[in-house]
Amino acid sequence: MSESTEVLPDTGTREDTGTTPDIRPGDGDHERFAHYVEKDKIVDSAVTGTPVIALCGKVWVPSRDPKRFPVCPDCKRIYESLSED
Repeated sequence: MSESTEVLPDTGTREDTGTTPDIRPGDGDHERFAHYVEKDKIVDSAVTGTPVIALCGKVWVPSRDPKRFPVCPDCKRIYESLSED
């Protein structure tokens, strides 16, 4: 996904002109949340060290107790929209 950023004249302030954030693996905001991932993928990751992909798109190798963090709002929204079927 491509977004553009404009520098406003005489302010040096950057204005994000995109509508959706560009979230990449390791994005700092994602580190503050517990994410939703398929259960079998978490087990596989624990055994092999293979990265997992959360519903929100975060890619990482889980290593922390998710109960210590609030649930990622994007993962929660996506999960709830899936269960409404």
